[in-house]
Amino acid sequence: MTAFRAPTREMAFTLQNVAGFSEMAKACGYEDASEDVVAAILEEAARFAGSVIAPTNVTGDQTGVRLDSNHNVVTPDGFREAYQQYAESGWASLQFDPEFGGQGLPFSLAIPVQEMWHAANMAWGLCPLLSQGAVEALSENASDLLKQQMLPKMISGQWTGTMNLTEPQSGSDLSGIRTQARPDGDVYRIKGQKIFITWGEHDMAENIIHLVLARLPDAPPGVKGISLFAVPKYLPNASGEPGERNDCQAVSLEHKLGIHASPTCVMSFGDNEGAIGYLVGEENRGLACMFTMMNNARLTVGLQGVSISERAYQQARDYTLERTQGTAPGEQGVSPIIKHPDVRRMLMIMRTLTEAARGLAYTGCVAVDYANAENLPDDIRARYKRRVDLLTPLVKGWCTEIAQEVTSLGIQCYGGMGFIEETGAAQHYRDARILPIYEGTNGIQALDLIGRKTVRDQGRAMAELIDDMRPLTGPLQSNYVLTAARQAKFDQALACLEDATRVVLERSDDDQFTGAVAFDYLMLSSTVTAGWLMLKAATAAANDHAEQGTFAANKLATTNFFIDYILPRCSAHLSAIRSGDDAIMALPETEF
Repeated sequence: MTAFRAPTREMAFTLQNVAGFSEMAKACGYEDASEDVVAAILEEAARFAGSVIAPTNVTGDQTGVRLDSNHNVVTPDGFREAYQQYAESGWASLQFDPEFGGQGLPFSLAIPVQEMWHAANMAWGLCPLLSQGAVEALSENASDLLKQQMLPKMISGQWTGTMNLTEPQSGSDLSGIRTQARPDGDVYRIKGQKIFITWGEHDMAENIIHLVLARLPDAPPGVKGISLFAVPKYLPNASGEPGERNDCQAVSLEHKLGIHASPTCVMSFGDNEGAIGYLVGEENRGLACMFTMMNNARLTVGLQGVSISERAYQQARDYTLERTQGTAPGEQGVSPIIKHPDVRRMLMIMRTLTEAARGLAYTGCVAVDYANAENLPDDIRARYKRRVDLLTPLVKGWCTEIAQEVTSLGIQCYGGMGFIEETGAAQHYRDARILPIYEGTNGIQALDLIGRKTVRDQGRAMAELIDDMRPLTGPLQSNYVLTAARQAKFDQALACLEDATRVVLERSDDDQFTGAVAFDYLMLSSTVTAGWLMLKAATAAANDHAEQGTFAANKLATTNFFIDYILPRCSAHLSAIRSGDDAIMALPETEF
């Protein structure tokens, strides 16, 4: 397996020139986040990811995690040491409130840094990913006392966080959860079981704060009767340090297809007197509080799709440069397989989809910073809030779907050796497979996009996004970078999105129709948006004298490839949307 080298120049260019980080930093009051600061952070993060985290990836996958007789999870060699260095170096605190020990930098600056963690070792990176979301949920919803007690330790990385939603009988539909919370003075006693709890137990940090959804005794039925509680593994003592062990523990670990080094736990709360929990937000408003964490996690899971794609691409590229076999067209003698046209086709798909997904993920996260900027007028913040809401299912859905394609092609580039575990190509494919599933399956993301994010506001957010794309349609005058034929392809793809949105709005009262076409609408919306961002990148590179030469030429090459090979998928998605549910619902259940 090759070493991981974070593409810092590509990351910085995408953040600045595609996602618009510098403009956001200036508008939102992040004066300290200059280009020099951004570059320095990215370079140091790249060094840390490559030298400290990446070496744990293969060994972690091979070793996995285990649960000892005392219900403690033992992580692979090097994991705890890497995490301690991560916390001590301040990486956990980048984007958080200085009041609680954070560095106060933009959320979107933490995104390329987190991309490096997940590319270096996705299983390891899930621990800080969940902790970040837990910090967001507590910051938005917890009482001042709870914030003071928990946030400094969590922001420093001394304590980690988890999300406890799913139960054996209740998966994505949370209306059926049975975990109970009984008031006991100023606290609550939690009893119940949760499954699929990522990093629910481990030995990397001194304490774990579980965010747990549960029902109060008199709660109304359904999702309106769910409350959120912070349940520490160790109860804080009078000085705020971990004290007595709480009544919660991991009772088993799942054996998974991938991310072997990430403990996915079955958690039991209240086997004895009941686990002590602290209410977060208002009673019976827990799901709204948890969505703060879930939306954060959906963006960062999409980012994981970028990360694993980058890692798979780098490994396939390096292998094809070294592996010799056959004589490529125009060559004399045995050639490196990268010279064979079909191998180049696969590498171009891998690289192009990864670049496009990175642009989409970074753009969605810059919009988060705009939406949260208290110094901006309310109408501007509201517009960016709509943009974040719209892009979140696109980032989560499309970036994780393309990761399936990229990591699969990575194996194909290796040929038979890709099917052999020792080469490492298969691990990326196995690890990537969870991404379209957790934090809401991509089918759920599609329903969210078509229902809550498009139909509910009569297409307002989508219309705003389409309007932002229009300056790159038609003749681009001084910014012109495409041939007329390729420009026409992009314009046609945007027209496909407009047409699809019109059809969706016209038939929005037909639940069967919207359910049948939702995934195609998600993929169409994402592909067009990603194409726009690719064109934006090529235009920026062509007009920036600092990026002239090979870098600009490469940007144009991947943009052209996206337009020629990826954008045509939009026509198929539009055709499926126009035909509605005819093909999907053709067979009755008994015929499957």
